[in-house]
Amino acid sequence: MIFASFEFLFLFLPLFFAVYYLTPFRYRNWPVLILSWGFYAWWRVDFLALLAAVTVFTYATVMAMDRVGPKTRAGTRLLTVGLVGNLGVLAYFKYANFGVGAFNDLLASLGMAPMGWSEILLPIGLSFYVLQSVSYLVDVWRGDVPVSRSFVNYAAYKAIFSQLIAGPIVRYAEIEQELKHRTHTLELFGLGARRFMIGFAMKVCLADTLSPVVDAVFALEAPTLADSWTGAIAYTLQLYFDFAGYSAMAIGLALMMGFHFPENFAFPYLSGSIQQFWQRWHMTLSRFLRDYLYISLGGNRGGERRTYLNLLATMVIGGFWHGANWTFLLWGFWHGGLLACHRAWRAAGHGPMRYPAGLALTMLAVVIGWVAFRAPDLATTWRMYGGMLGLHGVGLSDMLAWQVMSDQWWTGLLAVLVCAVPLGARWLPWEQPVAAMHPAWRAAWVAAPLAGFLFGVVLLYSRAAVPFLYFQF
Repeated sequence: MIFASFEFLFLFLPLFFAVYYLTPFRYRNWPVLILSWGFYAWWRVDFLALLAAVTVFTYATVMAMDRVGPKTRAGTRLLTVGLVGNLGVLAYFKYANFGVGAFNDLLASLGMAPMGWSEILLPIGLSFYVLQSVSYLVDVWRGDVPVSRSFVNYAAYKAIFSQLIAGPIVRYAEIEQELKHRTHTLELFGLGARRFMIGFAMKVCLADTLSPVVDAVFALEAPTLADSWTGAIAYTLQLYFDFAGYSAMAIGLALMMGFHFPENFAFPYLSGSIQQFWQRWHMTLSRFLRDYLYISLGGNRGGERRTYLNLLATMVIGGFWHGANWTFLLWGFWHGGLLACHRAWRAAGHGPMRYPAGLALTMLAVVIGWVAFRAPDLATTWRMYGGMLGLHGVGLSDMLAWQVMSDQWWTGLLAVLVCAVPLGARWLPWEQPVAAMHPAWRAAWVAAPLAGFLFGVVLLYSRAAVPFLYFQF
């Protein structure tokens, strides 16, 4: 069950809010927990068993840590146990297949028989809820957050269905008080519904319409220059509107429950530098990598050379977190190298580039990186890069031309325009507070998301639902 499906929109969501708002407030974390677990079990019940096990293990570890004192020797040992347990689960389910495959490739190169192995299925959302466990363990150990003495509150925090599968990565401290007491108003519910509808339109109307173009290009054996850049740009737009759309829907659903989740995107495709891009793209992951990995590696405290290595290591690990594939390692090296080069440029005394040049260079680097991120293997990556250099011809190939419909070209153009809208924000009437808007603009502020949502429902009826891209991570 995904957000952009009739089962979710017309079955699960009405049931959830009916039960949630009919439950007395002091018990409302119970329906959050139970129905969120039901939402997760829709995929597979054994996935739910793993989520419950990780939740119980982390909760018990933190409670034991609290009894002995987090910063004591025993508390630090318990922190280590908690981290090893959580990261061990992630390593087994996410990287065992990759490790065995790499080992078998080595055996094959030596003329030896491969090791027998049954593929392990990756539980959906595992990467996200493990990072939540890691942040909670470390924050309690550091003394940054109090221990949750209510198992139901902690388990509900882990399981909130809107962010369970693909984030945003919500830290316990960010909603700790709202787990105990949160405000429910018709205005807040309406703002959440509006945000949900915007995210739904981003996903269904824009991202899903571009999806067939991307799939067609990355399946070509010899993409031309026009093919490759069409596919790379289409994927750049698809990924943004898919993931930012999911995040908007998650944040909107949380508001409807009285929770305030952190923002995950801030117009990243208008960034003037690669550093700014990473301050605006998947911001909850960027902050996690900074606070729990980059700083732990030493940050910028060991001199320039060590700082460059820490940046590179952080982004490579961040890339590998996305998936067990050499392509993600390549993508991590690419962005780590770009961030190190940006820091070296600024350390040499150069100021920021003029915005148009910085924007163009940043987007070129981002689009090039997304090719490796999307490609299923390195062979496809090199094939796409060769096409982007014109090694397989220049014009749009017949293999692609017949698959791209006029509505997909128009959708791509619309997606670019939507990305660029904030450049004219100071002239837009809806940038004012709602109460200060002209009545006509206030009506449009309400009606436009509703129209986009209804159009998305019509599109959803006419074609199969497309899973969110970040579900695979």
